Amino acid sequence: MEGRQVAVADVVGAYLKARMEDFILMKFTGETVDILCDIDPSYKEYVTIENGQKVLYVELLKALYGCVQSALLWYELFSGSLVDMGFELNPFDMCIANATINGSQCTVCIYVDDNKISHKELTVVKDIIAKLESKFGKMEVSFGDEHTFLGMKIKYNRKRRTVTVDMKEYLLEAIEESGMDITRNAMTPAKPNLYIINEKSEPLNEDKKERFHSVVAKLCYIAERSRLDIKPAMSFLRTRVQKPTIEDWGADTLTKLQTWVDASYAIHNDRKSHTGGAMSFGRGVICSKSNKQKLNTKSSTEAEVVGASDYLPNTIWLRMFLEAQGYIIEENLYYQDNESAMKIELNGWRSTGSKSKHVDIRFYFIADRVKSEKIEVHHCKTEHMVADFFTKPLQGALFRRL
Repeated sequence: MEGRQVAVADVVGAYLKARMEDFILMKFTGETVDILCDIDPSYKEYVTIENGQKVLYVELLKALYGCVQSALLWYELFSGSLVDMGFELNPFDMCIANATINGSQCTVCIYVDDNKISHKELTVVKDIIAKLESKFGKMEVSFGDEHTFLGMKIKYNRKRRTVTVDMKEYLLEAIEESGMDITRNAMTPAKPNLYIINEKSEPLNEDKKERFHSVVAKLCYIAERSRLDIKPAMSFLRTRVQKPTIEDWGADTLTKLQTWVDASYAIHNDRKSHTGGAMSFGRGVICSKSNKQKLNTKSSTEAEVVGASDYLPNTIWLRMFLEAQGYIIEENLYYQDNESAMKIELNGWRSTGSKSKHVDIRFYFIADRVKSEKIEVHHCKTEHMVADFFTKPLQGALFRRL
């Protein structure tokens, strides 16, 4: 939106830059003892024999990969260095750091040892990288409008002010790992009977079960980042790993937020409902959700209220996060297609009737937050309900349009 210059930088051997704070002993055995002594012969005098095997005990001085506390030690070191450089951490996402430089915001996104740095001026981006390299050593850096970041191929279009995220190679890896002979295309990611479970189906063997689990994990990662179209299917398959048998609106502001929430009533085998939610600033969808509800509901209205209650924290969090980034939400629209649910969400217990008076009081927090957050609840026709995409495996024209 701001036309920033972007760089992606990878800190080499990141964890080993941080010092271990606790007293940690590490045990080398067998061949690894010989390798260590070849690197530094001074270790030889400390080698002992236990049960006929060479053993060497050492104190761990650096935050080695695999130790529970290493990630935190590295994060504190790196984020602390950014703070020393004048950056402030966003309190609603502590892996986002911002600083105002030459009158414009510079942002560093931290993902373990991978970082995305952006500012309107390329010289500022290069200066930040130079300062980080002076402390953490030479980094692997890419500049320009195309980057590979966390398995995503990110491509910026400055003329249209859009970004495209492509994970085709990662997707092909998942397909190859599945071992399935995929020879044709499908119009949609799932058939209409996705949620129906055949209890008589024969369980997978251990090898296929492990592959199923691994492939589902990969596809869930992809669904969150680039392939929202497979999200409802992956939401369902995620529940099976232990027993495996938007239209193109024009975006021109980050101050007008739209949220859609929907629920498919009693669609699962255990008669629980499914929540779908999504947000947008006009073009594309962010922060989408596709989850089976955790409790059984007695009506479609109650399912919608539960779904709204489950998803509303995402809208509130995004508003707080963006304000910390310098964007004030001027218009916050919350769309639903069930007018009875909307009345409960707007008025709380005052709008409950004989069929909804049993609804748990915890779901009335929506009415309070709608007022305090200045959220406008609007009715949306079902055929335009974007969140419907995330509640069930849509087919045909409706799938393609949404």
